Amino acid sequence: MKRSGMSLLEILIVLSILAVLIAIVAPRILGSQKKADIKSTRLQIANVEEALKLYAADNRTFPSTEEGLLALMVKPDDEKRARSWDGPYFDGEETPSDPWGNEFRYEYPPTKNKRDFPDIWSLGPDGVENTEDDIGNFTTDSERGSDSDIRSDR
Repeated sequence: MKRSGMSLLEILIVLSILAVLIAIVAPRILGSQKKADIKSTRLQIANVEEALKLYAADNRTFPSTEEGLLALMVKPDDEKRARSWDGPYFDGEETPSDPWGNEFRYEYPPTKNKRDFPDIWSLGPDGVENTEDDIGNFTTDSERGSDSDIRSDR
């Protein structure tokens, strides 16, 4: 059977790779590494969100805090849940990490989000929990600081 075209997952993966490469390579050329790392982290969080949406579409729920992002990589032991699992939802053998080499944090049910969606965040450049440089899907631009704040930290 000859297959034509690409699946939605393949397209998302290609777009994700291109977005991360653009976010990393372009700013390095312009000499703005910190800003590039922050943008790359935001893109990676968006990619994790997309993988979680695919997981939830298959499994009708998000992974619990205890299961974490590893649930997107490893088929569940529970036979009933394993039938609906259609992963891995990330390429590679490990869950993604932020530009500073830290694993993304994950929590569901959420405690920081105002919506019924998992909390996903990076500890930011300092690698310390609950500091103002944390980057998550639950923070607004005013809570993170504007790009001018980022520029002034160089």
